[in-house]
Amino acid sequence: MSSSAGDSRTPSFPSSFHIPSLNSDLSLLSSRDEVFKEIQDFGEDNSISSLHIFFGNMDLPPSSYHDSLEELWDEEAEPEEIETVMKFVPSADHQYLDVFPKVKEEKIPPYCTCDHHIELKGSLPPVGVIYSLSKQESDTLRAYISENVEKDFIWPSSSSTGAPVLIVKKKDGGLQFCVDYCKLNAVNRNNKYPVPPMNQLLTVFNGSSVLSKIDLRGAYKLLRIKEGDEHLTCFGTKYGSYEYLFMPFGLTNAPASFQNLVNAIFYDLLDIYVLVYLYDIMVFSKSEGEHVTHVSTVISRLRANTLFAMASKCLFHDFSVEYIGYFVSSEGLKMDQAKIQQTLNWPLPRNLKALQ
Repeated sequence: MSSSAGDSRTPSFPSSFHIPSLNSDLSLLSSRDEVFKEIQDFGEDNSISSLHIFFGNMDLPPSSYHDSLEELWDEEAEPEEIETVMKFVPSADHQYLDVFPKVKEEKIPPYCTCDHHIELKGSLPPVGVIYSLSKQESDTLRAYISENVEKDFIWPSSSSTGAPVLIVKKKDGGLQFCVDYCKLNAVNRNNKYPVPPMNQLLTVFNGSSVLSKIDLRGAYKLLRIKEGDEHLTCFGTKYGSYEYLFMPFGLTNAPASFQNLVNAIFYDLLDIYVLVYLYDIMVFSKSEGEHVTHVSTVISRLRANTLFAMASKCLFHDFSVEYIGYFVSSEGLKMDQAKIQQTLNWPLPRNLKALQ
């Protein structure tokens, strides 16, 4: 484990936001202290529930933790990857090419007030069993641990709890490392932060004809576990116990925490020309000219807040885009016909087990 892990545990919050904050007359503020004061002064006669004022009550990750995004791009990205990224990203946004290389997801982000908090209802969950593994499964487990310790994504743990590990088969026949957090989730207090319903997301286009879709790279790795909660993510293996520094898949409140982060970054653009559903971002505009500006604004915010995108899964400046199961265009919304056909072709259950 590299020595940088110790340094990365020291929280460092910036004194100002990378995005504006709201006050009572919707003017812009630069300091979180001003946000607190404006909330206190707002008064009970004003409705603030729809403004989600708490979006301003956040320190977002500074771009400095990667030292320099441009340096990472120049020194670590493969020439083939650069060529691929340039093929997918429109020339107007080539100044932001450093947002797209894969190397960006290989760094642990800093702590921030959006971090994933695990609040227990009562006592710690019991320690899980260690399942028997085949030679191939053991190799998969060892490789996962070695890779993630090297990146400082996980640390050795002495936690009093520990979730069991499963090695499951993927569709392509390969093996996938998984942690079973069922017992932890059972005693975890639910985070009620809303993830927007998909059918409500897609009602704000208002005749927009130019669309782009941006798929965030690394997803939950973009958020840390709140400092002091890392031991609750502990998982036990025959090679020892380890805990996560970033938010792993399988935690009950992970979607809410991630939606909280992306809403905080884009809150003043939401429903104006941006939709965000977890790590899928849609940019919509009524003309090509304004769309260039809108896309650049969104990508620049990704860069400022050290969020990265996967170029091969993005689609820029198009007139019809598939987004969270719908095809979106100026003509309206259409369900993905392939998904409809899958449902129509679903085999009828012939016994109780199949029905369940």
